This record gives sequence, structure tokens and C-alpha cells, in this order.
Amino acid sequence: MSVATPYSNAPDVSTEDYLVVGLATCFLKQDGEVHQVKIVEPIPSAALEAILKGIPTSYEMACATTLGTVLEGEQPKLLPEFPADAQFCDDFVERAISTVRTYQHRPEACEAIAIGSTYRELNYSVERKRVLNSDNIVRTEDNVKQHEYTHKVL
Repeated sequence: MSVATPYSNAPDVSTEDYLVVGLATCFLKQDGEVHQVKIVEPIPSAALEAILKGIPTSYEMACATTLGTVLEGEQPKLLPEFPADAQFCDDFVERAISTVRTYQHRPEACEAIAIGSTYRELNYSVERKRVLNSDNIVRTEDNVKQHEYTHKVL
């Protein structure tokens, strides 16, 4: 039996490949105020391993599923476990396909959460806010002064 591979740019993945998708609490800065948003994004295998070990995370829950369940063709599809007002992360399709590859590379990570299950015992914390649209502005005074001989061979 052959498995469908409808992704033209990713012939190495199929609709039946394992994937973990998380619901993260993020923040947007608008007009000097910070607004909370719920973001649906794929969780790569290395990140899932760290999250399951108990590090603080902005993820409220993680759902194990298949790629075909969250992608209808090349369009993201919201899982019923997630709230209706949740938004997909930027480049969700590309990130989901890339995340599937991390689980293909580390098949033992697929055993962490069974397909169809939702894991909620995460160390959820928004103490360190994930601001999605923050600008990193570098100023001259941020430069570190170095000794004049730093890059010379003596």
C-alpha cells in the first residue's frame, strides 16, 4: 500500500508522518501596548524532548497527530483541541514539513506522545514573554570597546 505524498516540494514526507503541534501563548506589541495571542505551531523533536523534561515553556498543550491531519493540501487546518481564536504561526506549512523531518530523524521521539493524544502537563509559564513582533535596534553605544591589539598577531 502506498502512502500519499501530496507535497510537491517535500517528496520525502507523507500525510501519515508523525507531528506534534503546540498551542503557545505569545504577545504582540501594538501602539505601546502588549496583547496576548494564542499561536498554533509545530514543535520539533529536540524542543519536545526539552519541554517534556520540565523546562518552562509558553506552550499550554501539545497534540500528537499526523501531517495530513493539520494540512489539507497546502492549507493549515485547526485541530478541534485548539480554541477557535488561535492563529497559525508564520510559515506554518514549511515549519510543519521541517518538523516532520525531525521526527523521521529521531523515531524514538515519536513515542513521547501517542498519536491522537493531547499532553497538558507542561511547565507552562509566560514569565519570559515571547514577543513576536519586537524589533532589535542596535545602537552605537551597544558596541563593545576592544583593545587595539585584539585582532593583531603579536
